[in-house]
Amino acid sequence: MSMTVSPLAPKSYPDMPDIEGVAFATASAGIKYKGRTDVLLATVSEGTAVAGVFTRSKCSSAPVDWCKARVPGGKARALLVNSGNANAFTGKKGKAAVELSAQIVSGAMGCSDGEIFLASTGVIGESLPAEKFSGVVEELKAGQGNAGWLDAAKAIMTTDTYPKVATASVEIDGITVSINGIAKGAGMIAPDMATMLSFIFTDAPIAPQVLQAMLSGETDGSFNAITVDSDTSTSDTVLLFATGAAEARGVEAVESLDDPRFEVLRAALGDVMVDLSHQIVRDGEGARKFIEVRVEGAESDASAKKIALSIGNSPLVKTAIAGEDANWGRVVMAVGKAGEPADRDRLAIWFGDVRVAFEGERDPSYSEDAASAVMKEEDVIIRVDLGLGEGKASIWTCDLTKEYVAINGDYRS
Repeated sequence: MSMTVSPLAPKSYPDMPDIEGVAFATASAGIKYKGRTDVLLATVSEGTAVAGVFTRSKCSSAPVDWCKARVPGGKARALLVNSGNANAFTGKKGKAAVELSAQIVSGAMGCSDGEIFLASTGVIGESLPAEKFSGVVEELKAGQGNAGWLDAAKAIMTTDTYPKVATASVEIDGITVSINGIAKGAGMIAPDMATMLSFIFTDAPIAPQVLQAMLSGETDGSFNAITVDSDTSTSDTVLLFATGAAEARGVEAVESLDDPRFEVLRAALGDVMVDLSHQIVRDGEGARKFIEVRVEGAESDASAKKIALSIGNSPLVKTAIAGEDANWGRVVMAVGKAGEPADRDRLAIWFGDVRVAFEGERDPSYSEDAASAVMKEEDVIIRVDLGLGEGKASIWTCDLTKEYVAINGDYRS
């Protein structure tokens, strides 16, 4: 694991309020890493609602399959997460490992397997020694509630260089409810329906189907709008838990999408998800630059997003930014290859506030010095106007450096 913290890491962490009904414990099970926590147990109070979004990878991991089958039940009591081993592409052994993991946790919790959620992250193709969870889960349950939000985020890290946490609070019926989230991810990041791993908790009382609509609705503009290296993980999982503890403080349950409080809660959830997704990009393996790609003037929003991702996933665009080279020709290339409607002679491109290309050629007032100054910033905005319609989209990515190759060249060793 890289020991140098990303230069794009947050300078400080927010104060994370307590979420009533949620408790964490972390432990070292020695799954892959020595001398660090690698297991997280989160328990939630009885009656907690759950929603989830998952990878669309056709090689999804055993824990993803387990969670997908249980989210429709809408109820949760515990979440067990390990790092160091993804339990992906592990065949029948992988299925047996999730069944044993869930049995160990449900036995300790005194609830059904259907209320246990599992996630694993790390190396693909190695069997997960689930029996190691036996002693650990008892130990975790005994020390439940001792771990804080940062501890929880640290326990799920793999090549991450810092833990990722975010929080938002809103007033509902005059009472404050909170939403806290943790996430992990630094490589194999091009989510398709979810992120690497993210777990979000709220004390708001929200019915499971409403919770699912809320989560699904906010995924496209957050976790599905980031890319580090264009690779979709086998393990991508986002789970959202609502303990409903605020009901005892006078908040009525949100049971329909027409409830005006739905939008207020959804906006707050969206803020947490965008914050976490940006932190993942800022911790992109070897990253030195945070890049926002804004595409406007497209024929549709979907078309704009495809073009934005074509730019954000281009190794040539990303290496130019790593080298602080204002090579706008690479952006032209990425727009052209996206397979979406575009007209060369209507295209305009900006680096930051500097327009570098206009109406099919270099901007007449182009200044290499001004464009180069933008490329030296830590945060770089690339804006493209296609001049065709009203469609627009933003995605976030990072540069591609030699360190990315170094980290992934010896990932398994």
